[in-house]
Amino acid sequence: MTEFCFGSGLLFILFFLFIILASMIRIVREYERLVVFRLGRCIGRKGPGVVFLIPGIDRAVRVDLREQFLEIPRQTSITKDNAPISIDFLIYWKVIDPVASVLQVRDFASASVGIATTTLRAVIGDILLDDVLAKREEINQILRVKLDEVTERWGVKVTSVEIREIEPPREVQEAMNRQMSAERNRRAMVTEADGRREAAVKVAEGEKQAAILKAEGEKQAAILKAEGERAAQVLRAEGFSVALQKIFEIARDVDPNTMSLQYLETLKALGASPSTKWIFPLEFTSLIRPLVAQPGGNPSEEASS
Repeated sequence: MTEFCFGSGLLFILFFLFIILASMIRIVREYERLVVFRLGRCIGRKGPGVVFLIPGIDRAVRVDLREQFLEIPRQTSITKDNAPISIDFLIYWKVIDPVASVLQVRDFASASVGIATTTLRAVIGDILLDDVLAKREEINQILRVKLDEVTERWGVKVTSVEIREIEPPREVQEAMNRQMSAERNRRAMVTEADGRREAAVKVAEGEKQAAILKAEGEKQAAILKAEGERAAQVLRAEGFSVALQKIFEIARDVDPNTMSLQYLETLKALGASPSTKWIFPLEFTSLIRPLVAQPGGNPSEEASS
């Protein structure tokens, strides 16, 4: 009986020691840190790896250093031109200082939601509706900077803010749809007008090139024609010159009687014509004088007769 009690007591002591030892040892992962409080006073952060704590004296708060996101539910804000608009977005954040994240804020998630909603309303209230819809990236940057200014003292870094959806009022959506339809129609008309203008320019350029080619062709044809006529005239002139030269050579050897006979043939042709007036050259009488002169006669008398 005594041995049984001794064994039970030993087991109890071992179990108690195991519990104490388990409460003393903490396994801290690489992406985690322990903020240790000893008798209520923060003595710093521990980890990663194996961390030993004093049971009953030390209390540890585990902090995750990985980047996390916080979903902000849809919020209704009023733009600068008094248009209500609903926006929901995500906040990406990570702990930079584990001690400050534990000492400076009790519930970072709840505090971030409150700061994010008030900051969103302040930012949207300074922007027109058209800019809210068109400058989403700029609004993300403004929200990130303003949130980071607040969360910096909590040891938390806001890495990014992403707006997921922006929902304007129904009447604004209808007006936007009409505007988009009108813009598409305008672009279609502009594109059609540009096409017609380009087509007209192409046709005009084609006609211009055709006119230029036609003028150049006519010019070349006129030049060739003029060159041909000039060559023909040169050939005719050369032929006429050769003919005159031949006539001169033949006429140089003709005696006066032959020339007189040619004049008589001419007179014969004139006599056959119905004309009543004839014009003779002065040298005509000297040419026919040898024909009418008789042997032994006086030439002066015959001429006077």
